[in-house]
Amino acid sequence: MPSSLLSVADFRWFLAGQTVSLLGSAMAPVALTFAVLDASSGSAGDLGVVLAARMVPLLAFLLVGGATADRCGRRTVLVAANLGAALTQGAVAGLLLTGHYALLPVAGLEVLNGVLAAFTAPALRGVVPELVGAARLRSANALLGSVRNAAKVLGPGLSGGCVVVVGGGPAIAFDALTYLVAAGCLARVSPGGGAPGRPRSSVAADVRDGWREFRRIRWVWLGTLSFFVVNLVQTGTWQILGPALTRQTGGAAAWGVVLSVRGAGLLVAGAVLYRLAVRRLLGLGQLTSALGALPLLVLGARLGPSWLVAGAFVSGLGVAVTGVAWDTSLQEHVPRHALSRVASYNDLLSYVAIPVGQLCVAPLARTYGGFRVAAVAGAVSAVAAVLPLASGAVRRLPHGRARGGEADGAPAAPGA
Repeated sequence: MPSSLLSVADFRWFLAGQTVSLLGSAMAPVALTFAVLDASSGSAGDLGVVLAARMVPLLAFLLVGGATADRCGRRTVLVAANLGAALTQGAVAGLLLTGHYALLPVAGLEVLNGVLAAFTAPALRGVVPELVGAARLRSANALLGSVRNAAKVLGPGLSGGCVVVVGGGPAIAFDALTYLVAAGCLARVSPGGGAPGRPRSSVAADVRDGWREFRRIRWVWLGTLSFFVVNLVQTGTWQILGPALTRQTGGAAAWGVVLSVRGAGLLVAGAVLYRLAVRRLLGLGQLTSALGALPLLVLGARLGPSWLVAGAFVSGLGVAVTGVAWDTSLQEHVPRHALSRVASYNDLLSYVAIPVGQLCVAPLARTYGGFRVAAVAGAVSAVAAVLPLASGAVRRLPHGRARGGEADGAPAAPGA
């Protein structure tokens, strides 16, 4: 129930910090894009370098970030990472606001931002169970997912307006301020049941132990493999071909409507999952993951704008359910001492497929045609989403049974 969850003071502070931080992070990409283009006289090359400068270290340091969160405590990592991000984004804003833009220092600061983000993501996954009881995990993840999705919907528009009125530099300065506020909120949090903090030989050994734990839990690596394929064929196709194909079938204004309706689906699903409990949450999440393919299938079939809008709404519902189901299942069934490391392997192996898919989409579309590529991508991603359900480890994983030291019914054996 809302009152019971929000009555937890630590979670309220955490939610407040996340709300502010997520809004700033959702605004930052648009602001940074236009700020770099303006400062570099429209150089697409500069923009590509700056954007890649953040993504590459994010992927490269995820495993270290997961090991550090399990080793040092998630709140400590989150406070330090947010303070660091406030400094680096503030420095970027300072360079832009004072007219001292240069590619090398801005790209270097974005490298640091990527490293800090790699430490943040695994710690965020692991800290939620420390703030709320096992019975509230699904509701907490649904509420956090709703905040995250609302920020994604509102942030780019707010950032665009800010860029038009005051420029990209102030918008990035606002992002830096949100990190500072988030650090202050997290400093008020006192997790109860954090990482055990037992001594380990090295971070590298922790990373290896995390890999063994990841491989040991069958449903985790099956789901991760599914997400890898879905991200490989779906994400880049939607981002790159989606706008152009939508314009051909529904006009220039249709893409904005489609994105807005998809965002509405994300928010509706979060509200429903806040209260709705199901016995097999992971199985439901894998099933609804297939719904994310609907817009691509509609585009591939050239069914027109009304069908695309409906498909986008249903897709938003499915994607939101999948995210909540996956996060909650990890937090309920992965041993607490290894949660951030297992989450970091899941993130790395899922997200590394995205840039590969993005690079492949345009050549495939030139060779086979955009509509055909969209149809095939939709079909492949739908099949990849439901394939893990062939395993009983996925189908039968129960919801609502948090097992701090077990997963898949087997005791967690360190180093095994």
